[in-house]
Amino acid sequence: MTTTPTDARHPLLSSVRMARFVAHGSLRLDAVVPGAMNAEALDVLATGIPGAPAGTPLDEAYAAGSFARRLVEIPQVAGALRSLVGPSPLVDHHAVHIRRAREGEAQPLHADAIIDTRTDAFDVQLMYYPQEVTLDMGGTLSVPGSHLRRTNESDTGRYQNLRGQSRLVCPAGTVVFVHHGLWHGGRRNDSDTDRYMFKIRFNPTVRQVRLWDTSDLADPAVADELGVTFPWYEQAAARLEVYNRTRLWWALTGDPTYDPAYWVTRVTNRPGRVAPQRPSVPSVTPVLPVPPVPSVTSEAAGSHA
Repeated sequence: MTTTPTDARHPLLSSVRMARFVAHGSLRLDAVVPGAMNAEALDVLATGIPGAPAGTPLDEAYAAGSFARRLVEIPQVAGALRSLVGPSPLVDHHAVHIRRAREGEAQPLHADAIIDTRTDAFDVQLMYYPQEVTLDMGGTLSVPGSHLRRTNESDTGRYQNLRGQSRLVCPAGTVVFVHHGLWHGGRRNDSDTDRYMFKIRFNPTVRQVRLWDTSDLADPAVADELGVTFPWYEQAAARLEVYNRTRLWWALTGDPTYDPAYWVTRVTNRPGRVAPQRPSVPSVTPVLPVPPVPSVTSEAAGSHA
């Protein structure tokens, strides 16, 4: 088994944390951004961060020493990013989201993409919160385990609340990585303080295979994380979600033998082996009996004379 080395400067995720991301669709890093950067962020985000064309390499999208570049170079952030999408990702886009104090509106529940049929790759979105987010500030709402449902942008907007949904409440300097398909939406800010969030979407440039620290890949907690269910699942849907996670875990680990419930193996079973043919038997032409030729009597013969 190959173990990805851990860079002490950029601590990689463990297999258990990767499995949790695969099941939940998100990874939360509380208060990893220093206080001085959080204070700086409020002015930077209010002014705006210059954009770059979609698909720009990370090192080119943000200049060395810029706020965004320093943000993604924080060790815990850099390690998580590398574990999820690998080295040298592309910047798809970024955005500054501001929920104004008492603005009276909320975003509909949505995924940040059109229908995405990839089963062996994914983008991630970094969401950075420079302030402490209290419940009345309308922290981002998300639906754990929704990321592998194929939906188109805001088609889920008619849903107002789902059992088990999560409204973000967090300390200042928190960074959350989410799978591009996770259902989420900014909630209404009922406080007297504007709330800021900075988002960057990253595209991988390498196969997302064992990019994290795999030294604990055999830990039973991996299977526990991959098998978790959420309150909004129906019984049939829960089975589909575990199936979808297993397919993604196969792709991430390169190991198609992991299948605790046998559900994936069963429905992907297409044997390539050809059964041996039966020995050929020489064909035998049946010999049919020859019917007797009726005899011609002298009387019958004379009738034609």
